[in-house]
Amino acid sequence: MTRTIGFALGSFAALAVMGSMGSAAAQDALGVWQRDTGASRVRFAKCGEALCGTLSWLKDASGPAKVGQRIFYDMKPSGAGKWSGSAFNPEDGKTYSGTMTLAGDTLTTAGCVLGGLICRSVVWKRAD
Repeated sequence: MTRTIGFALGSFAALAVMGSMGSAAAQDALGVWQRDTGASRVRFAKCGEALCGTLSWLKDASGPAKVGQRIFYDMKPSGAGKWSGSAFNPEDGKTYSGTMTLAGDTLTTAGCVLGGLICRSVVWKRAD
């Protein structure tokens, strides 16, 4: 009986750790990221059950993009280190199907049209 209780507690602990790993993966994308060109920074934060990204700094504030503008919406987990949602492009004023992929301190975002046939990606490095 003690062995069964020990196994059950061990299994519960393993499930708790596995459950927190999903949260940890989402946490890894939280924070401030700088575009590889150095032109902008975006802050990813929780928005409900998803992640959203808001412009937090612009090298050239005279363009169509504005600090405080949300450019990534409803990014929900879609695999290990991956999220899917929507991406807004201030340059053309359109919203696209969006994805994010995290690999270490590199975050790659992409906006796609035509069911993912045509995508434009941007590489971000952790800034915080």
